[in-house]
Amino acid sequence: MDSVFFMSLLPVLLAFLMMGLGLELTTTHFFRVLRKPKIIFITLFSQLVILTSLAFLICIVLELPPLLAVGLMLLAASPGGPTANIFSYLYKGDIALNISITAMSTLISIFTLPFILNLSLMYFLSEQTPVDLPAIKITQVFFITVIPVIIGMFIRARFPSLSITVNRPMRIFSIAFLIALFCFAIFKERYNLVEYFENIGIATILFCFSSLFVGYCVPILLGIRDEQARACTFEISIHNTAIAMTMAISVLGSTMIAVPAGIYTIVMYTFATLFGFIISRQPRVINTTKSGLQDS
Repeated sequence: MDSVFFMSLLPVLLAFLMMGLGLELTTTHFFRVLRKPKIIFITLFSQLVILTSLAFLICIVLELPPLLAVGLMLLAASPGGPTANIFSYLYKGDIALNISITAMSTLISIFTLPFILNLSLMYFLSEQTPVDLPAIKITQVFFITVIPVIIGMFIRARFPSLSITVNRPMRIFSIAFLIALFCFAIFKERYNLVEYFENIGIATILFCFSSLFVGYCVPILLGIRDEQARACTFEISIHNTAIAMTMAISVLGSTMIAVPAGIYTIVMYTFATLFGFIISRQPRVINTTKSGLQDS
């Protein structure tokens, strides 16, 4: 496979993936977000502040190689992916909340992802001057995330039957896309795969466990309903590894930086499935507080 061709194709493929997300959205979802500021704030704060801080701490404590550390930080800065909606559906989470937060976090990541990535490159690669992502690359991130989502929403509004027809194929495409990205990153570094897993395997496991723990326990402790807490769990832990790997390969030109996201793809699906099974076997948590009985 020609790597130049594949890297040029990545943004196009990701755009189709994000359009699939748009097929599940309507303007009603965004109005619903405005009526639940507490849970939205908790989820976004957990994603952008708590988890990125934990990722940085993991990088420091485990003394990760610089490029792998940047890759883990890039992963932490990536928003929740469409797959989080599927997990939320399977394990009885608030699906509407998932879709809304996914859309909002994707929009916010246009600004937060380059910022966190820039700081990570400066710190771990010992850059003497700030590393600026070219404006054209930041614009590229916008065009391969937000614009396709808007197009997907338009298709759903104008051709509702068509959106239902292509919804399942788009989900299958999303899974195939992640697998293709993972295989490409692993193929490029296949001779060092064992070494990479030794270097980043423990870090990704710790980060995934932390994401699940924070995503479920923090909302519950703050009086959020169990259904919404489950949605938060998968929204926070199921990172959009497609965005992370696309940024690493097509924007930064480094398959090494893409490795943490590739390894995390396996780890997050495994851990999220086990975690979802565990919480589904437990009695539903019913908050008796006012905040628990009402929509947050």
